[in-house]
Amino acid sequence: MKKSYYEYLITNRHGETVDPVPFIVITGSTWLLCLSFGPLYLDLFGIPWTQGLLTCAILAVVASSWAYRRFVWTVDPAVQDSLPAGIRFHRLCLGGVIFGTILIILAFIAAVMIA
Repeated sequence: MKKSYYEYLITNRHGETVDPVPFIVITGSTWLLCLSFGPLYLDLFGIPWTQGLLTCAILAVVASSWAYRRFVWTVDPAVQDSLPAGIRFHRLCLGGVIFGTILIILAFIAAVMIA
């Protein structure tokens, strides 16, 4: 049976096929948020646009490499498949709460800087 393109492309350090969707979602979200809001946010602190854009791009590269290590390179598909849906949903909700809290804190800091 012929393998798909992704089975050749996305493998962990043991050569096992890994689901690429979590890595793609995290990486895409990171680049979207860093490059769309980061330079504007750093402009509030007086950082020039070019330096702010470069800082955000470096931050996105670091976050992408962390996501690759976490969701592709070190993942064990057998363990990931054995987790119950309740635990995975709990982790997803916890991540959403943490992400929302960080956005609220950043918005509060920006509001204080503007005022």
